[in-house]
Amino acid sequence: MSLNITSYIDHTILKQTTTLAEVDKICVEASMENFASVCIPPRYVSDAKKLLDGSRVKIATVIGFPLGYNVTDVKLREINDALDMGADELDMVHDLCALKNNNWKLLEEEIVACLKPIQDAGKVLKVIIETGILTDNEIIRCCELYSNYKIDFIKTSTGFADIGASVHAVKLIRAHIPDRIGIKASGGISTFSFAKELIDAGATRLGCTASMKIVKESRAEQ
Repeated sequence: MSLNITSYIDHTILKQTTTLAEVDKICVEASMENFASVCIPPRYVSDAKKLLDGSRVKIATVIGFPLGYNVTDVKLREINDALDMGADELDMVHDLCALKNNNWKLLEEEIVACLKPIQDAGKVLKVIIETGILTDNEIIRCCELYSNYKIDFIKTSTGFADIGASVHAVKLIRAHIPDRIGIKASGGISTFSFAKELIDAGATRLGCTASMKIVKESRAEQ
């Protein structure tokens, strides 16, 4: 059976120099290919809302991105602004400094506070744990923590760290979270073969900048 790769893809542009013209381009591509979402800088959410009016493509944006060490009040302001602008899905980097200091209480307080407005709005939260700079034990501990809450996805990576998505990390996460929580693999996914490996490992969403190339390869292969 052929794999409908487009339904997995969050068509992404998050570089610091992103322009409105580039956002317009990925919105057109996402609408044309019926990708799951576009993932864009917060400042362009309102623009994307207009560009994708009438489309089934969701609008995703980022919170506490890419380093994660913003205090919770700042993340809450970012969340509320994104929701007010019309974001459907919020990809939030958790506090990696808290994690590396073994301050799991702070991470618990952060997720409780940040999840509430997103749940109240009926929107989607993806928690970015940045697997490339965590040990396996730290990844498992994150899975145990976030499994206690009604988050929608654990996301592997921002794409800004040296190590992005890996099959190992996806398998490890899948083994330690309930089925109700999805896995978004992101960071360095540039070929259909790698995308398929990640899906086979348990990924249910893919964050990609090379989306159009991946789709072209999938059609040539299938």
